[in-house]
Amino acid sequence: MYRSLQGRLLVATPALGDPNFARSVVLVAEHGPDGAMGLILNRPLGVTVREAVPILGEFVADGEAVHQGGPVQPEAVMVLGDFVDGARAAAIAFGTVGFLPSDADETLDPATVVRARVFAGYAGWGPGQLEDELEEEAWVDVPAEIDDCFAEDPERLWRVAIRRHGGELAVFALEPDDPSLN
Repeated sequence: MYRSLQGRLLVATPALGDPNFARSVVLVAEHGPDGAMGLILNRPLGVTVREAVPILGEFVADGEAVHQGGPVQPEAVMVLGDFVDGARAAAIAFGTVGFLPSDADETLDPATVVRARVFAGYAGWGPGQLEDELEEEAWVDVPAEIDDCFAEDPERLWRVAIRRHGGELAVFALEPDDPSLN
């Protein structure tokens, strides 16, 4: 039975073999019978928004890093925002969290966005692919919270999200990133 995961977090489990997604937390922005699209929330890159995409600098805090949204179209710029009024978003992921329109620099007053995060690329799944990965227990899904999308310490988000899931997987939150270095 199909169940949309739009607006939920996918949390990578140790069973996920793809290094692109190891210990990743993905916000599912769209999910339907034709596939799914999301953004990895916990992969800041070593470049600031003002350096990489100066035109979007007015929507983010000074020093805000661009984040790797996923391996698909890494040159694509996606901007996730927490809107004062969700009707101003190009598309809503959940609650007041949605995407800035592509012409935001010309048409959107920065005061209508509480906070924003800029991503390079995105994660994508074809029809049935995400469902198969969930069945293989490569991912678990948990409710998303607005603060997850704009975490001040995104590198801790995987541990937070896996604990939120609970159960046997929560013990992995205590493990170092690379247990072989222990």
